[in-house]
Amino acid sequence: MVRLIHLTPDEVQHFVNVASKCDFDIDISYNRYIVDAKSFLGVYGLDLGRTLKVSYNGHNSDFENLLQTLAVAS
Repeated sequence: MVRLIHLTPDEVQHFVNVASKCDFDIDISYNRYIVDAKSFLGVYGLDLGRTLKVSYNGHNSDFENLLQTLAVAS
């Protein structure tokens, strides 16, 4: 699955904590930069002013709820 989100610097720690509880791989990217969404330094190092793409294959209710709150309006 692919979701588009916006993160603020204050939301990064919570995002990484929730992603780390998932038993599947999660990537977060923009343009050609791809990092592990379970890495605080990796996510925090992204340009948080941009729309970020979250890619994953799995299901976790807490993670899905978090993505909904961070989702970019379509």
